[in-house]
Amino acid sequence: MSDILLEVNGLKKYFPIKKGVFSKTVGNVKAVDDVSFTIKRGETLGLVGESGCGKTTTGRCILRLIEPTAGSVKFEGEEVTTMNQQRLREMRRQLQIIFQDPYSSLNPRITVGGMLTEILKVHKLRNTDAEIKDRVEELLQTVGLSPLHARRYPHEFSGGQRQRIGIARALSVEPKFIVCDEPVSALDVSIQSQVLNLLMDLQQKLGLTYLFIAHDLSVVKHISDRVAVMYLGEIVEITDYKSLYAAPKAPYTEALLSAVPIANPRANRERIVLTGDVPSPANVPSGCYFHPRCPKAFAECSVVHPLLADDNEGHMVRCILYPNSYPKTTAQAKAA
Repeated sequence: MSDILLEVNGLKKYFPIKKGVFSKTVGNVKAVDDVSFTIKRGETLGLVGESGCGKTTTGRCILRLIEPTAGSVKFEGEEVTTMNQQRLREMRRQLQIIFQDPYSSLNPRITVGGMLTEILKVHKLRNTDAEIKDRVEELLQTVGLSPLHARRYPHEFSGGQRQRIGIARALSVEPKFIVCDEPVSALDVSIQSQVLNLLMDLQQKLGLTYLFIAHDLSVVKHISDRVAVMYLGEIVEITDYKSLYAAPKAPYTEALLSAVPIANPRANRERIVLTGDVPSPANVPSGCYFHPRCPKAFAECSVVHPLLADDNEGHMVRCILYPNSYPKTTAQAKAA
């Protein structure tokens, strides 16, 4: 069995821009533009970036909650993007998601116990009512809630408790891979740590694999084995969390990390202030997408679009300051 659980290659999601009486397509919003990465079994890959960079769209395309425009998503070697609906329904047991807002993702008219019972019945995971009841109680206890909570409705819980219910719902079908879509961003700081610790405990106990989406770099550092940084629909850097936080190589990553607060008030750290606004994904800049805001940019950056390439140290970076990221000509590619 391969160590690679999920493999994403050249994933794209374009949303058409339509105008006029006949809704003619006049352009595309490039929400996700040629994203590639792999996730090993039992690993957590953190996916970070500014709001609107395509993190959530990437996660939903992987699960086919949104149909991707192009690219490949392989789960345990099986192509997800071309599955028929019957096979996709079967595969959904292995691929789950924890949503950002636990309140809007829970049905307010169904009790917590009723919601979990329905899932177990639909997927035929338990046979008798007694087995279903026991499994519901087990799921609630697993996420730190009382079996008595099964009788309550979502509005009767706090934000942290609702997120625990969302986690219990994801666990109910015994998945192997979970997309955590900013699961702690709507919670208080004290509750964030509890939910993060719960997710890490469940990973060790159940052998889960996570794609952890967030915009808070300190949260990602706490839970991730490797980190991928996104900007304007592209991944600009991927490496293990220690290398990323100790020695970031992409100028965008350096700017993000410079904005993270540190506990020592006497520590001197240079703050990198980016100029301008994030460009529209409907009208991306030529060359490197980051060059209009990059403090290290030079003339060639506005022309050459860099590749995401290994820097020979196992550190993937998209920047023409690193020779491997410089696109090869046709002649060079053939020679290689």
